Amino acid sequence: MPKVKIDRHYMKEQPPTERVRNFNEVPYGFTPEQAMAEASRCLQCKKPLCMNGCPVEVNIPAFLAKVEEGDFKAAIGIIKNTNGLPAICGRVCPQESQCEAKCVLGKKGKPVAIGNLERFLADWERENIGYTLPEMGPKNGYRIAIVGAGPAGLTCAADLSMLGYEVTVFEAFHKAGGVLVYGIPEFRLPKGIVQKEVDYVSSLGVDIQYNYVVGKLDTVDELLEQGFSAVFVGTGAGLPNFMGLPGENSIGVYSANEYLTRSNLMKAYEFPKSRTPVILGKNVAVLGGGNVAMDSARTAIRLGADQVNLVYRRSRVEMPARAEEVHHAEEEGLNFNLLCNPLSFTADERGWVTGMNCIRMELGEPDASGRRRPVPIEGSEFFIEADVVVVAIGNGPNPLIPKTTKDIDTSKWGTIVADEFARTSKKGVYAGGDIVSGAATVILAMGAGKMAARTIDRDIRGIPDPVPEEKEEKKAKKKE
Repeated sequence: MPKVKIDRHYMKEQPPTERVRNFNEVPYGFTPEQAMAEASRCLQCKKPLCMNGCPVEVNIPAFLAKVEEGDFKAAIGIIKNTNGLPAICGRVCPQESQCEAKCVLGKKGKPVAIGNLERFLADWERENIGYTLPEMGPKNGYRIAIVGAGPAGLTCAADLSMLGYEVTVFEAFHKAGGVLVYGIPEFRLPKGIVQKEVDYVSSLGVDIQYNYVVGKLDTVDELLEQGFSAVFVGTGAGLPNFMGLPGENSIGVYSANEYLTRSNLMKAYEFPKSRTPVILGKNVAVLGGGNVAMDSARTAIRLGADQVNLVYRRSRVEMPARAEEVHHAEEEGLNFNLLCNPLSFTADERGWVTGMNCIRMELGEPDASGRRRPVPIEGSEFFIEADVVVVAIGNGPNPLIPKTTKDIDTSKWGTIVADEFARTSKKGVYAGGDIVSGAATVILAMGAGKMAARTIDRDIRGIPDPVPEEKEEKKAKKKE
């Protein structure tokens, strides 16, 4: 019997006029009734394309079927078979370009709200039954070191621990989570929820060592000498990029990394209750068009800026930020200065930034990214006042591990070179996430951590790599 057509359900949110005055999470989440109704929209396709869009291989139709039945415990259990961080993924993963982009319903209407349902289940579990542990493999006596407690490292650690390995994570900061705690603001990903997910990973038997900078206290080579059978490097992309423009070293010009780390990890928005300050500008300019730029701009609004200007050299169509984040920022009063680019920064006699000289742009032919290349328009210079500028134009890979590890190959961009199975050029050393791919999404880093865990397990047990389906098909045709 065909299902009755139901419109997609949307989460209720804090009104913009209220949320700009606090750092509380914007959406409130689904009610159980909304979740069941939304899950009922799933067609339970025989060939579920949505799963092809999930980097961590969640059985989406299976968990949606259980949500529709109201069996939330079974539903979250299905998710956690492959994804140990569902509360995080449900909030920050770009589902619109991954699982939901593949949903058949999206061809003629709105796809199932897979991400919102994942978030609902993770929150329901935490608030109602606490964490249920998956089946754990017997201890096998092998020790694995994970460098970095970000999304890639935590995922790799959780998967290996479930397979029976003794896992130690070495984290440079005093908190685990990587970009989840220092980069993504409280209003988009509450830090209490991140901590609960970290606690879940710890409950699997993973030992997390804090304030431990590998490359300073111990090198990767020294970890191997200490008896670890393998080392996974998931140190991310924490090296800020700047534009190299005149006046960029003026006081009040921040990298997005520093600006967000002060506010998120060190809670500068609670100063002086928190001991870390941040400059509270009245005219703030944010350079960039990605999610980090949106996070910086929306943070500045909440810190009390009278005006926040986003400066991006392409048009809105080319902005890499999630549509949801752009929409929220617009609701909150962000000014979009599109198709313009800074030329230099101005400062007063004390060295404090006062603004930017900018130029208008137009779009030319596509560049290597596939987006149309911005070209300056001669004679279109103009000035934007700013007492704080946040440069959010991307990050480079953390250079510490490559610099202190012998025999490990790196690319011209400074990323660690790893093959499709996360192996580096150094025996026993694996890598994944932003340190390999460059700055990307949380879910892709988690997928890389999952791949590395499988490879480490295969290598230790002496099992060959799986052959991709297309190669199997070619072999079969040759035999014929």
